[in-house]
Amino acid sequence: MSRVQLALRVADLEASIDFYSKLFGAKPAKRRPGYANFAIAEPPLKLVLLEGEPGKPTVMDHLGVEVESTGQVTEATSRLAGAGLATEVEDDTTCCYAVQDKVWVHGPGREPWEVYVVKADADLLAKEPDSTCCAPGGQSADSAGAEPVSACC
Repeated sequence: MSRVQLALRVADLEASIDFYSKLFGAKPAKRRPGYANFAIAEPPLKLVLLEGEPGKPTVMDHLGVEVESTGQVTEATSRLAGAGLATEVEDDTTCCYAVQDKVWVHGPGREPWEVYVVKADADLLAKEPDSTCCAPGGQSADSAGAEPVSACC
C-alpha cells in the first residue's frame, strides 16, 4: 500500500505526539529518540494550492482532513473537544469555492487544522464574515488570542 508522507519539524515532540494522537485517534506506529511516526490508513491527502505573494517562498497555510459527511465533522468535533482541544465550528460556511461544514483545532505550535466536508460548490474564494477560513491576508487569530496564524483553504 502506498501512502503520502507529510513530515513536520516540531519544537516539542511530546506535545506534538499528544496532539496528533488526539487528532487522528491513534498512537504512534514508531517512536525513536527525537522521532515518531503515525501509520494512518485514512484519510488520504488532499493537496490545495493557493496563490501567494510573488517572490515569497512557499509556506504551509493550514492542514486539513476532508471527510464524507457532516456527521463525521460532528463526530470529530465531539472527539476533539472530549480530548481537551479547543474547537471552532463553522457550519454552512463559504470558503475556497465551496460550502463546507468544519471544525478547527490548533496544534501545540499554533498550526491550524480543519476537519471538514464539502457540501456544494461556490463561486467565491473569500471567506464569510467571522469565519476562520481565508481570513484577510491569510491570517487568523488562534483560539487563545495569541499572535495570528495562517488559516485558509
